[in-house]
Amino acid sequence: MLDMQDAMNARVNPDWRRAGNAWYRAIWTECAEMLDHYGWKWWKHQQPDLEQVRLELVDIMHFAISDYLLQDADNEAVAARILAELSDPRQEGDFRSAIEAMAQTTIANKAMHFSDFANVMALIEMDFDRLYRTYVGKNVLNFFRQDHGYKDGSYIKIWDGREDNEHLSELLSGLDSSKPAFRDDVYHGLQSRYPD
Repeated sequence: MLDMQDAMNARVNPDWRRAGNAWYRAIWTECAEMLDHYGWKWWKHQQPDLEQVRLELVDIMHFAISDYLLQDADNEAVAARILAELSDPRQEGDFRSAIEAMAQTTIANKAMHFSDFANVMALIEMDFDRLYRTYVGKNVLNFFRQDHGYKDGSYIKIWDGREDNEHLSELLSGLDSSKPAFRDDVYHGLQSRYPD
C-alpha cells in the first residue's frame, strides 16, 4: 500500500515530497464527507451508506499514508508504525463521535493517528482485508481518473447516473482480490463502464 501510494502521489506530482501538501486538511475534510454519508441530520430521515463511508475512510488512508511517508523514508519503519497504531485503537463507541475525534486530533496535531482510524474501522466492521481490497480499488480508480483527465477537468465522474465510487464498489464486490491480476481487473472493469 505504501508503494502504491507513493506511485499515485508521483503520478499527480513527481516532486510530491517537496510540495508542502496539507495532508491533515484533506483528512479532516474527508471526515466530514464520511459523516455526511453516515448521516447526522436529526431533522430528516437518513440511512447510513456504509459502502461510501468505507470509501471515505480509504480516502483518509491515502492521505495519512502520504503524510507518514513524508515523516520517514523507510517504508518498513512506516509500516511498523502504522501497524502498531492500528493495534491500539481509541475506544470511542459512538461512530459520529469517533469521526469527530479523528478530525479533532488531526486538526490539533496537523497529522492523523492510526489509533483513531482503527477505532472507526472497528465501528463499521471493516477488517484489514477489506481495507486492503478497498484501498487497492480506490488506488486504481485514482489512476484511472488521472488517465482520463481528472487533473485538467475533463474527467466524467457521474456514469449512468451514479458516481464513479459507486461503480467501483459494485466492481469490487465481484472481483477476487487474491488474484495477481486484481488491479488490472479493476482498471478494465472501470474502463468498460466509463462513458465514451
